[in-house]
Amino acid sequence: MTLPARCFHSLGIFLLHRQWGQLCALFFKAIASLFSHSRSLKTDSRNIILQTFFTGVEVFPILFVVATLFGTIVIIEVISMMGKMGFADFVGSMIVVIIIRELGPILTAFLIAGRSGSSLATYIGSMVINSEVDALATMGVDPIRYLVMPGLIGGCIAMVIMNVFFSMSAIVVGFLVTKGAIVLSGNMLNIQLTWAYLSSEILNAISLSDFIFIIIKPLVFGAIITTNACYQALNIPRDVRQVPKATSRSVVKSFLYVVVADVFLSLYYFVEYMNNLSTLI
Repeated sequence: MTLPARCFHSLGIFLLHRQWGQLCALFFKAIASLFSHSRSLKTDSRNIILQTFFTGVEVFPILFVVATLFGTIVIIEVISMMGKMGFADFVGSMIVVIIIRELGPILTAFLIAGRSGSSLATYIGSMVINSEVDALATMGVDPIRYLVMPGLIGGCIAMVIMNVFFSMSAIVVGFLVTKGAIVLSGNMLNIQLTWAYLSSEILNAISLSDFIFIIIKPLVFGAIITTNACYQALNIPRDVRQVPKATSRSVVKSFLYVVVADVFLSLYYFVEYMNNLSTLI
């Protein structure tokens, strides 16, 4: 074996002995299973649709409530504080940064990790404990293609859709709630707010990269959450008491991985943030 081959072999062994390397391997196995000769388009499509429904549609009510309350708070705080400090021109930029770029995708990911990711880990973990995963392999069904791949693809699709709904609900419904609060309180908040003003400020502040990251961030977060949930479930000891432990590990580590991924993805905007900060100063 040549020196470069030995180096790559050693690197591969090193990565596979680390949890994040095993997570990457599981992710690529799930993607590769889409192109396996034993695939069934009808079965795979049904499983992906069911997983998308389970991950996204069933989490929508609580996501809608959280998005509405979050959007209302952000709109009130940003408009009142920026107006008092004399930076009314930056209202749209602040709302785009807080809701669309940063906290919106993270809160959506947290909700899906806490609800759908934990459920996926519990479901697959129970199958492992009951030897159902081994039974699938015995019958010639690839567990990765049957269990992990639909969860991965369905989770990513649902994450993108729910992230868009979160941002829309936070801005549109948050505006309506804020407007209602202004009317009912007799404008005790001392805020002048119209939809024409808010929408124009947001449209002027949003950029092409924001539309791209609306897709990229949820895809990355969805892949992290579902892959981690499946990994934690597939690697539990054969003890029923380990299922809740695997579920809790899935949620906690998903939170951690999502935040770390968001830090790296947000580096794209670092230069822009510094330029805006120098403008304010």
